[in-house]
Amino acid sequence: MAWLVLNGIWRFSPLSDGPRRLTMGPLSTGQAMKIQQLRNATIIVEIGPHRILVDPMLAGRAALPPLRLFAGLQRNPRVDLPVEAERALQSVTHCLITHCQKGHFDHLDRAGKRWLREQRIPVICTPHDAAHLLARGLNVQSLPETHELGSPFLDGSIRTVRCTHGRGVIGRLMEHGVGYFIELPGQPSLYLSGDTVLTPTVADFVRKHQPDVCVIPAGGARFDLGGEIIMGLDEAIAFARIAQGVVVANHLEALSHCPVSRQALLLAAREAGLADRLRVPADGEVLEF
Repeated sequence: MAWLVLNGIWRFSPLSDGPRRLTMGPLSTGQAMKIQQLRNATIIVEIGPHRILVDPMLAGRAALPPLRLFAGLQRNPRVDLPVEAERALQSVTHCLITHCQKGHFDHLDRAGKRWLREQRIPVICTPHDAAHLLARGLNVQSLPETHELGSPFLDGSIRTVRCTHGRGVIGRLMEHGVGYFIELPGQPSLYLSGDTVLTPTVADFVRKHQPDVCVIPAGGARFDLGGEIIMGLDEAIAFARIAQGVVVANHLEALSHCPVSRQALLLAAREAGLADRLRVPADGEVLEF
């Protein structure tokens, strides 16, 4: 079982005793945290003895519907998973979901759900998403809103940070979800922003806590109508100016409604004097911190 305080701190107790696929032994104390970019928002975070899969979209190229009607009805994702993905998934110990309802297949698609069911991977999420995922047969860890419990399973904390997945009319129709701030002893602090534009809430959180590593969406996703529903090039640069640690940008070059390219973002980072702190990994690439 796991416990949650929304807008507070999560502390984990031992998870379910169901079968888990685990081929990788515990990491030694002080070993570097690693983040492997798989595709879009799907990453694997290696932190302490844990290998945490975040927001799995595992479908093959063009297996999912278009996200813009007036842009050639291009199906998604635009690229296959990298060749490194199959091996990387074998050692996953947990899954973390930022949001998954209202058609957000780019953060949990059918292939991702099927894989999680088959492997019985513990899926950690907010109470808002728990019933939705339980109904789909996943090994969901219950996250009560009013409890906090320390545990030797994961001697650290996870704090939720509100996401704003678009503004105006489009924003009112979106599923907003949360970001996560993860702190484990002896490891860099990590902020996974989730799908959000750069809001005062996000900016103030980063200024106050100054995570060692931040992972943000930078693809500038938008539908046929309305503005950006995640950070684009300008907001990614603005975020990197606020953060003092390393910023990792993803949600790039995988979906038909995300126009920002890696090359354009890297160029903007160089021009802004942020090239040493703004990282834009290729699919399959592993970053160490």
